Amino acid sequence: MKQNLLFIKNGLIHDIIHPEPYLGNIITENGIIKAIGADITCPENSEIIDATNLQIYPGFVEAHCHLGLDGYGIGFEGQDYNEINDSLTPHLRAIDAINPQDPTIHMAAKAGVTCVATGPGSSNVLGGTFAAIKTTGKRIEDMIVKQAVAMKCAFGENPKRVYKNKDNYSRMSTAAKLREMLFKAIEYQEKLKLSKNDPSKKPSFDMKLEALLPVLNHEIPLKAHAHRADDIFTAIRIAKEFQLNLTLEHGTEGHLVAEELAKEGYPIAVGPSFGHATKFELRNKTFETPGILTKAGCQVSIITDSPVIPQHYLALCAGLALKSGMEEHEALKAITINPAKHLGIADRVGSLEVGKDADIVITDGNPLHLVTNVVYTIINGKEVD
Repeated sequence: MKQNLLFIKNGLIHDIIHPEPYLGNIITENGIIKAIGADITCPENSEIIDATNLQIYPGFVEAHCHLGLDGYGIGFEGQDYNEINDSLTPHLRAIDAINPQDPTIHMAAKAGVTCVATGPGSSNVLGGTFAAIKTTGKRIEDMIVKQAVAMKCAFGENPKRVYKNKDNYSRMSTAAKLREMLFKAIEYQEKLKLSKNDPSKKPSFDMKLEALLPVLNHEIPLKAHAHRADDIFTAIRIAKEFQLNLTLEHGTEGHLVAEELAKEGYPIAVGPSFGHATKFELRNKTFETPGILTKAGCQVSIITDSPVIPQHYLALCAGLALKSGMEEHEALKAITINPAKHLGIADRVGSLEVGKDADIVITDGNPLHLVTNVVYTIINGKEVD
């Protein structure tokens, strides 16, 4: 196989593993980082990028968005991120609706966002699976990092509002519906186990319950949309009740209960924190939340929830958190290694380390500052435009 070699030289490297940057070079081969350091030399037949006076970062990672599921500038026809005919749709998969040709994906890549978790919205009690994808590729099969990173569930206002005239008028209903599905999935799983020795006991195929088996088996977590503090704790209560893995999404009122959340230890993806409080549960929205949670000891990711905030402003959101009291290195971690951990893909993305994917952003300054430009975005060892 022909080697695709890239040599990035003389840049100020922020590998995210070390708090302080250092001058050095990077070699990538066939989309993987092969070497990092000050003393490494350029291999023969390498493409060369001179990063003198430039800064080098890992590609930015978004832990929670709807990129490619909400068409850019085309109205309802492009909105594929919410199914509103059934409040319980765990069998839906983001990969079946992501449009790689959506302009917002390329806009994200040009801004240094190289990997995102994208998936169903929050209309449903159970919405389906999120996928982790790179922000380049002509078909979804070429973009996938991990096909299913989490099972979306939602608490609070959204399921109540969408289904208030159908079958879900209160928070009690939302919690009860989720519990009922989990109990059914456990029963379904037990019958499948019994049927291994007695095929006559095999239950009728149920696609919804099949989709929940990876959650029960701890292969993927519940990804819980929760803004208000009480909704956050309802998500935690149900996860503990069924002994499930859990990630917390949005966490708008997390700063009000930071110490309690730190004791619980669940990863938190905070945002979207920019813009008007469009509903009751967002009244306490502030860019101070990520910093407060981090100082309390939580693992925090910063999110755009695009298209709520355009995906290409992910670094700007981290910059606003920095302005609101978050420590700079923690703000960088919140858009790199922390979301990678949040999604279970930190073995591939989120930091500049030998053996990881060659997703690299080269800038002319600190990416958390508004005036900074992305000079190069490299995904899988190849420059984007």
